[in-house]
Amino acid sequence: MNAMAAETFLETTQTLALYKDMVYGIALTHTKSKTDAEDVFQEVFLVYHRKQPSFATSERRKAWLIVTTLNCAKQITSSSWQNKVVLLHAELEDQLPDNQFRFRTDEQNMVFAALQELPIKYRTVLHLFYFEDLPITQISGLLGIEEGTVKVQLSRGRAMMRDRLKGEYFND
Repeated sequence: MNAMAAETFLETTQTLALYKDMVYGIALTHTKSKTDAEDVFQEVFLVYHRKQPSFATSERRKAWLIVTTLNCAKQITSSSWQNKVVLLHAELEDQLPDNQFRFRTDEQNMVFAALQELPIKYRTVLHLFYFEDLPITQISGLLGIEEGTVKVQLSRGRAMMRDRLKGEYFND
């Protein structure tokens, strides 16, 4: 391996180590499938490695990775295969351990399951705000929507989550 290839590989490896959880989390939130999230994860870092984009700041790199992850997830979830194929035994598909991500506690699994039930626009802003700790202004810029729209989507998403989580583990 020549020096330039080694440097490129090292930079990609460092970026992967820093942002792997973020990319996978966004992919999983959007695709609702461990298998599809892994495909998105691989695609994002493959594109990153091939293009080797340069960024003035780490925040710009993070933003690029978020937008690329959202775009790759959108491609997978809107593909004709996803829209036209009906799985046999669809009711069992959700119970397969290979297709579902599991957290450490039942509460975490319930929160994640409730998040997966929300429409994509609410899942997106909730994930970016709560899991990636992005401010509303940055979410607005990444998604290309007004700050007021982000605030409304956060408020509505929270209300939907509250409704879904009432009961066994979570009370008013």
